[in-house]
Amino acid sequence: MQTNPTYSSLVAVGDSFTEGMSDLMPDGTYRGWADLLATRMAARTPGFRYANLAVRGKLIRQIVDEQVDVAAAMGADVITLVGGLNDTLRPKCDMGLVRGLLEEAVEKLAPACRQLVLMRSPGRQGPVLERFRPRMEELFACVDELAARHGAIVVDLYGAPSLSDPRMWDVDRLHLTAEGHRRVAEAVWQTLGYDPEDAEWHTPMPATLPPGWVMRRVADARFARQHLLPWIGRRLTGRSSGDGLPPKRPELLPYEDLA
Repeated sequence: MQTNPTYSSLVAVGDSFTEGMSDLMPDGTYRGWADLLATRMAARTPGFRYANLAVRGKLIRQIVDEQVDVAAAMGADVITLVGGLNDTLRPKCDMGLVRGLLEEAVEKLAPACRQLVLMRSPGRQGPVLERFRPRMEELFACVDELAARHGAIVVDLYGAPSLSDPRMWDVDRLHLTAEGHRRVAEAVWQTLGYDPEDAEWHTPMPATLPPGWVMRRVADARFARQHLLPWIGRRLTGRSSGDGLPPKRPELLPYEDLA
């Protein structure tokens, strides 16, 4: 990998992880690792352009149908693609279909940019995700194989101890906190070949005493009421949190136009 390369544009493709949930800004919008990465890249390159096509809740089929061709046509230097994890969390998931769609996306995006970036998404510690972990790891094995075949680079967030810490995750237990997004931006930054700004991003946070039994049960009840039950309701009715929402930043525009 070239040291401190010069890239003039970035397009981010994906779901809520790339949209930036739950890195909430004062105006109610989400920032996230892709915006943070674009900020750093723009500081090095005058005229830097950035687009973020990600929409929360999208499955890999929707990402392929709605975002991939658009991203490929933009002719960006760097494209990031993270998708498929929402599929693995569904009760019924055809992993063969997921792998095929991810392969289709990579085959279109790799030749359309200087550098395609794939990721092994972070995985939170906890009993709920354990039942889905074999699917996640099957997805990540596919990511590794496709990257090797198409010259993409892989950011291994799944193997980072710091990002499995529950303290890096928001109360919905599905999305990273602002600190988690900052560490992801650093990981992508370094994988692209830039000098580290935080060489210890993967190092776990200092240990603290875990909350007591009562506090854990209160948190579990709040999580179930505010996040788990609505999520189940959307699954049962075929709805998505991203229904009707436009891409975060649909055009490849100069970074200084980023609101």
